[in-house]
Amino acid sequence: MYFADTPKKRIRVYGYDLDSGLLSGERIFATVEGPGFPDGSTVDADGCLWNAKWGGGRVVRYAPDGRVDRVLPLPASQVTCCAFGGAGLDRLYVTTARTGFDPSALAGEPHAGALFVLDVGVSGLADAPFDAKL
Repeated sequence: MYFADTPKKRIRVYGYDLDSGLLSGERIFATVEGPGFPDGSTVDADGCLWNAKWGGGRVVRYAPDGRVDRVLPLPASQVTCCAFGGAGLDRLYVTTARTGFDPSALAGEPHAGALFVLDVGVSGLADAPFDAKL
């Protein structure tokens, strides 16, 4: 299980026990270098984490060991979240925001608030059903 510790510019990872719902083994998975703060994430079929960078205008793919594997720049700075979708879970959907932009800032960033759909050459994972019995 991953947690974006946005203010500290870190992504934390935890072990997760499906039977008990308990977390264990907290550690820092990645420290964000460069522009932006970690925000929403998703995991692909290769076990890599894709993370949106709020204020960074990009999505970063991290290898399972926390190394930066790929950086996808976007024409919007406030990148909020990403998720795989489509019939084969082979498209990466990326949301952005326009929060805090005045009209002159929006003129300089016309794609703020847009939804981007990217072909990234990998597929995502189907969502695990939630079991509310815990």
